[in-house]
Amino acid sequence: MTGTARRLIRLNYGFQLLFNLLWWMPVFYAYQKAAGLSDGQIFGIQSIYYVAFCLFEVPTGLIADRIGTRNCLRAGAVVMTAANLAPVFSASYTGFLVHFLAIAAGRSLTSGAASAYLYDGLRAEGCEEHYLRAEGTARALGLAAKVVCWPLVGPLMALAHPAPYILSAVSAAGSLVCVIALPRVGEDRSASGERGRGRGRGRGSSLGEARAALRCLAASPWLALVMVQGVAVFTLSRICQVNLFQPVLLDHGIGEASHGGVLAAMTVAEAVGAARPQWLSRRLSPVAWVSVLSLALAATLAGITLGGPWTVVALLCLFAAAAGFAYPVQRKLVNDAVPPDAPRATLLSVESIVDRGVCALAAVAVGAYLSAGQLDALLWHSALATAVLLGAFQLVLRRSRLPRTAPEKAVRAGSGAEPPQPEPRASHSITRAGR
Repeated sequence: MTGTARRLIRLNYGFQLLFNLLWWMPVFYAYQKAAGLSDGQIFGIQSIYYVAFCLFEVPTGLIADRIGTRNCLRAGAVVMTAANLAPVFSASYTGFLVHFLAIAAGRSLTSGAASAYLYDGLRAEGCEEHYLRAEGTARALGLAAKVVCWPLVGPLMALAHPAPYILSAVSAAGSLVCVIALPRVGEDRSASGERGRGRGRGRGSSLGEARAALRCLAASPWLALVMVQGVAVFTLSRICQVNLFQPVLLDHGIGEASHGGVLAAMTVAEAVGAARPQWLSRRLSPVAWVSVLSLALAATLAGITLGGPWTVVALLCLFAAAAGFAYPVQRKLVNDAVPPDAPRATLLSVESIVDRGVCALAAVAVGAYLSAGQLDALLWHSALATAVLLGAFQLVLRRSRLPRTAPEKAVRAGSGAEPPQPEPRASHSITRAGR
């Protein structure tokens, strides 16, 4: 790797770790209850948060492609710092509502921009083969930090009640320092009107970026299919690790005192998988691996209904490890499917909207199943639905011969730009990442 590429990767590690280190995550429910909020108010704020996240995704993706991904990351870090301080100054319904709305804005500003910046930056340095490992290691380091820090939240709250939110704000401010130190490379240069290694597209309007993204999706069924395939991984992991984690443990007689230890074990398993996606054999393509790992997630959910407490803990750790392997592979698949001159951050925001939209619908179904006392039925139905949808996906994939990238004319229609060279096939990208 070049020196610039090493610096970019290391600063990205710091940004991802600090930006996502939310110290308040294990205690936010109890914190809001202590502040006098009812269950209806707490979960009402959560519903507003998910809706707001989806609404923010498109405009923030457009902003990233307009002003540059590095500048967008700066804005996200500033917003996240302020968001974490809101409950400190106002521990009320209004304060927590503002807090979560700002969290949605800050995270949407960085959700697509961070991945787009890393991918374009490494490609501009001729080091794109290191993207997969860099993405996975960043996620693993963030998970490891949570394992270390979250057990400290209780003692710190005893010393200073708002400590989780103050520490989260300090972490977000640290991520801002990392972003300020990031080098200007790749598409970040072109967003400022410069030419990056002959691939700059210049400054265009936000409406133009949106139209380019829609043309890219319409002209690239492969890109749309890859995005849809990732929905299973995101939805299953989100629903299990956030919504179903405690109900599953309680249903199998595992008390609340042990939940922190189980969550830490799951986080370690996910971190190991995220840090080592190159362990996956190249006998299967990355597309096939995402499908296989999605089926593994579904199988573990079904197996939870059959085992005892220790079996459940083991299956949850296997579930987390499979999700850890799948995330960086899926992220690279989507990035490989996006043409070099396409509005990458906008397209990644579209993917995030699809993922979270399906997750929001799944959360409604989860509430209905749990209210009816049908936890086992929910797990089985989730597994069967995943298997059916992935089977349909593979059938469509085998019956069609789709190009792996969108045609350049769909992105820069009428621009007269010379079409880029074909991207290398993704089937060997996993093994290259370990070199």
